[in-house]
Order: sequence, then structure tokens, then C-alpha cells
Amino acid sequence: MGAAVEFVETYEVGAFEHAFDEGGDIWARYGVTTQPAFAFISADGEVNVQVGRQGEDSLIEEIEALLSGA
Repeated sequence: MGAAVEFVETYEVGAFEHAFDEGGDIWARYGVTTQPAFAFISADGEVNVQVGRQGEDSLIEEIEALLSGA
């Protein structure tokens, strides 16, 4: 887990929720096969997984859509 903590500190991404998935159970549940990956979960439980790098604008758009209920 030390490498994960180091990554969060190095890249200053501590404002995001991080899940340490040592056994890969969370990845398997959401179909994530590679990193980076983002799982956006709506209020009704719908999961939208996006694999690959996401730019700031893309992340903001996804978050705003979730917050607006779109």
C-alpha cells in the first residue's frame, strides 16, 4: 500500500476518493482491466467506467452531470 500512498502524495490527488483493491475484487466488479480508470456512480447506482486518462474538463463535465442528475 506504500506505493499507492506515495502516488497520491506525489501527484497531489488526495482530494479524490481512492480505493486500495489489493485482491482486484473492485476492479473485477466494475470491469476495470487497466489503469488509470474512473468509476462514476450516479445516485441511482448506475456505474459508468472510463478507462484511460481523463483531462480536467472531462472530469468536471462528468462530475457536474452526476451532481445535476443528468
